[in-house]
Amino acid sequence: MTALWGAVILSGFYHGINPGMGWPLAVSAGLMEGRHRALEKAIAALALGHFLAMLAILLPFSMLTALVAWETELRVGAGALVIAAGLYLLINRRHPRFLARVHPSRLVLWSFLAAMAHGAGLMLVPIYLGICGVDPGDGGHEAARGLMEQNVASAFLVAFAHTLAMTIAGGIIAVAIYFYFGLKFLSRTWFNLDVVWASSLVLVGGFGIYLALHGH
Repeated sequence: MTALWGAVILSGFYHGINPGMGWPLAVSAGLMEGRHRALEKAIAALALGHFLAMLAILLPFSMLTALVAWETELRVGAGALVIAAGLYLLINRRHPRFLARVHPSRLVLWSFLAAMAHGAGLMLVPIYLGICGVDPGDGGHEAARGLMEQNVASAFLVAFAHTLAMTIAGGIIAVAIYFYFGLKFLSRTWFNLDVVWASSLVLVGGFGIYLALHGH
């Protein structure tokens, strides 16, 4: 369980470091308005959008885990879905064009759509299902309802912990570039994590399937 929660936090840091999750937009907002309050507001908006995207993916699975008899199949299916998303992103390297049509002031919407388009929420699903640790119990309706309520609460907690880690990582990078390094440093050291991101989806999906089949 400690390792699973560690994975939630580490994946949050990983998402925060990835420029595709939006921290360059926070730097841009601060520079365009010429005040650090704009930077802070942009980081908060990106965090809210990411949090909502995580919930949009996790909450449906929190309902499905009440189907105790199908726990292993659900986890294997979720892992296969994550692998498929990673393979798709490896084959299709182009960034979703619709993100460019979202107005820069609508950072909550942009962050939500970016997280969905890049499969950020899917990466959490195998980890989240492992945290739920479905226990068959007596299999009655009351047990299923209690399990669903517990897993909904877990979905919120996982999404919050993950988003907090993402915000800290992305926020530190954005603040460092805004106050200390500047855009010239960013242009010289720009890095592209597209292949690493897609490959990590495949790895997380495979790890989730392994845990499901081996009873963890």
